[in-house]
Amino acid sequence: MTDYTIFHNPRCSKSRQTLALLEENGVTPTIVKYLEDTPDTATLQTLIKKLGLAKAHDLVRNKEADYATAGLSKDSSDKDVIAALAAYPKLIERPIVVCGDKAVLGRPPENVLQLIGK
Repeated sequence: MTDYTIFHNPRCSKSRQTLALLEENGVTPTIVKYLEDTPDTATLQTLIKKLGLAKAHDLVRNKEADYATAGLSKDSSDKDVIAALAAYPKLIERPIVVCGDKAVLGRPPENVLQLIGK
């Protein structure tokens, strides 16, 4: 059986919809409530790589108040962005679903279907 992990925020409708879509398709993922169990910088670097993002800033929710607090801009270095994501987990775009060496953002939730082969 293949192992899946979802970086989940239960208060986020897209995150809840993505989790429901996984479960409807027979996938019971490990749930990481990333606001409580914040990924460290190494995990964030791995997620960015698995997502295939060109730069760390592509994983940032830049409309959150913490964006300004963290002093980020679209020109921030990957190192600074990753440090800010670890310090301010609300900035992490969600949900992220991981399987093996691949990951997708559940925005829209249907993105997970490609990861689970549906």
